[in-house]
Amino acid sequence: MPQPKDVSSALHPPTEVLTRGFDPMLSVGSARPAVFRTSTYVFASPEAAERAFAIVGGKIQPEPGERADLIYSRISHPNAEILEDQIVPLEPGAQAAVVFNSGMAAIMTAILAVARPASSIIYTNPLYGGTIHFIHDFLEPFGVKGIEVPAGKGAALHEAIRAAENPAVVFLETPANPTLIMTDIRAACEVAAARSSPPLVMVDNTFLGPAFQHPLTRGADVALYSATKFLGDMICGVALVKDPAFAVKLRSLRVMFGNILQPDECWMLDSRLCTVHLRMNRQSKNAQRIAEALAGHPQVEKIHYPTLFKDFEQIRIRDAQCLYPGSLFSIVLNGGRRAAFDFLRNLKIARDAVSLGGVETLACHPKTTTHASCSQQELDEAGIVDGLVRVSVGIEDWRDLLTDFERALDAV
Repeated sequence: MPQPKDVSSALHPPTEVLTRGFDPMLSVGSARPAVFRTSTYVFASPEAAERAFAIVGGKIQPEPGERADLIYSRISHPNAEILEDQIVPLEPGAQAAVVFNSGMAAIMTAILAVARPASSIIYTNPLYGGTIHFIHDFLEPFGVKGIEVPAGKGAALHEAIRAAENPAVVFLETPANPTLIMTDIRAACEVAAARSSPPLVMVDNTFLGPAFQHPLTRGADVALYSATKFLGDMICGVALVKDPAFAVKLRSLRVMFGNILQPDECWMLDSRLCTVHLRMNRQSKNAQRIAEALAGHPQVEKIHYPTLFKDFEQIRIRDAQCLYPGSLFSIVLNGGRRAAFDFLRNLKIARDAVSLGGVETLACHPKTTTHASCSQQELDEAGIVDGLVRVSVGIEDWRDLLTDFERALDAV
């Protein structure tokens, strides 16, 4: 299979995102990638077919710079390969990317690549509810132990990593959803690396990445994304890795599970990569203005937002590993669940919905939606209380949004 024209590695990420890995001559001269909806691919010869299957099956290693001929779209397809090439520059430290048909598929496949019976997974809480259930309801019956540590408790996390039996994964979500509590990625990676058989450190980087936080530069092995959020606004997931050999392992499992991202979605996500930083910067500026303005409202008990941190250790972590505060904040309202529901009911511009990271502003009540399946103990430990509302700020005019929030608060 002809290889894409080489592009200098000295290019900056905004340029590489538009040029890396794509050769217009392989798309009938199209200036941007076309969509390849075919299911199967024709080989140039029987020998080429044999070699493609041998590479994909792991029987032989490809030559430097060689990419196996395409076989079948469940294995790979042109749009996935183009997307995987072009998303790598967005994540400093990444050597390869693997795309999936959801963020949960990316998380599940990455964990299953290393978790084995009698191994353990150390994770911070709060965590995305789907990840928690995957650990406890799916993995634990197979003998994989989940070890929960409250987010923000650095010493407890480090002790858990040191004491865990056969640790396979250290899974961090930072900032945590929905309390925005941060975990020191570098410190956790250093403790993990000190083990005789180091576990892989995986970071769910959905909230601040890839624009404002770069886990791989701080020692993590895998940065995971629900690309549904800031990256693409469609159901998709991405794993970006430091070790290309781990990407090969993920792709092998992806073939088995059949959870590759389909061509149309790859094409759409690829077309949106070049505006990720533009959108995230606008959203972050909007959120900071709004969160700081609402902090003094009499109906607000507390606002979780990085620029409003009071804890010294949280401030230290924020300043060390985050470039900007991001577009997510959570309001804790006086009056508990009733106040939270009244607030959501009275919003006019912001919509009551559970996703985040899109160009539109969304708000939800995590205790009864995104984290409804968590136990009361897990909710208490995570700080997810009745009066907490999570807000994902979009790219609307921040003044209109602030007015909308203030009116909704006044109506509580």
